[in-house]
Amino acid sequence: MPVFVYQGRTSQGSTAGEIEATDRAKAVGELRQRQILVTGIREKAGTKAAGVARPGGKVKDRDMAVFTRQFSTMIDAGLPLVQCLNILAEQTESKNLRAVTARTARDVESGLTLAEALRKHPRVFDELFTSMVEVGEAGGILDTVLQRLSVYIEKAASLKRKIKSAMIYPLTIIGVAMVVVLFMLTFVIPAFSKMFAALGTDLPLPTMAVVWLSGFAQRFFLLIIAGIAGLVFGVRAFYKSARGKFLIDDLLLRIPVFGTLLRKVAVARFTRTLGTLVSSGVPILEGLRITARTAGNRVVEKAVLTTRDSVMAGRTLADPLKASTVFPPMVVQMINVGEQTGALDAMLAKIADFYDDEVDTAVGALTALMEPLMIVFLGVVIGGMVVAMYLPIFKMVTLFK
Repeated sequence: MPVFVYQGRTSQGSTAGEIEATDRAKAVGELRQRQILVTGIREKAGTKAAGVARPGGKVKDRDMAVFTRQFSTMIDAGLPLVQCLNILAEQTESKNLRAVTARTARDVESGLTLAEALRKHPRVFDELFTSMVEVGEAGGILDTVLQRLSVYIEKAASLKRKIKSAMIYPLTIIGVAMVVVLFMLTFVIPAFSKMFAALGTDLPLPTMAVVWLSGFAQRFFLLIIAGIAGLVFGVRAFYKSARGKFLIDDLLLRIPVFGTLLRKVAVARFTRTLGTLVSSGVPILEGLRITARTAGNRVVEKAVLTTRDSVMAGRTLADPLKASTVFPPMVVQMINVGEQTGALDAMLAKIADFYDDEVDTAVGALTALMEPLMIVFLGVVIGGMVVAMYLPIFKMVTLFK
């Protein structure tokens, strides 16, 4: 029987260990019975979960949204579940999703529930997806739940694209600038250096600094490349640790302008995820647990788990959210009103829509701000080097006059 390594939390604090189970879902279920809240679980190396498919990779958000929407439409039309899955397996464009859907159809035909069959493919169908499907099956509203899931996937994908668009421009400009600077220091500046050495004149301080940088870059080119690679590798390794991820996520939220954007994204993702789960009938404690796991930021995850502990103790959602530094007062107040009026899911959806628009505005503002900053950056770095190289020439022209 396969062995799973898990990390979790109990009323006494954090815990970790190993558990034997036929598959991941059974392992999580058994740990729940032991009053352990699972925060991470993976199959131990050298073991193999029986009957668990190993798909080649994740499925694109666009393919998942189309798959879920088509699934919802066919269920609403009254087609049998297995027939729906077989049709989807034939027409979906993603090879990986096609194979997984075909296996799911066979599992459902053999007697498993749809949620149980989907849980065999955690890389394709995450915990949020399977939990909502399970609720939809139990309540007889599978078509409605799938429709909500398709909307959620589309909104989440749109949010992800906005973040990428905000980051691509400055990273591209900085990357191009580094390549140009390295090229100038390695090939262009040495030609000027030889010319200045032949003239035997005293060089201005800016020119001497650039010539020194050029010599340093030539002598230690491989060391510089290795240092950059080592820095990137070190940051990535540090980020993989629990403490490193928390510290870096916290730092990112504190960065001016960009941190504000990330905070708005975190609020939009939290409210959209929790609102979708609550509106589909997932219990609030389970919804908060799933929302924390899908937060994408350890600071937000900690705030949501603290909120879950508060709700478990009989208190409200609003108090621990207010105590955290992530959620703005307006969001906390709206959630508080939603709790008091019994319309939490609707209020969360309104907050999510509002912050989707806020993210659009923030991305536009960030892009507008970055363009002049990048121009100034390129002008100072590259233009400064060019001017430094021409200063001795200007000086000689002045002397000849």
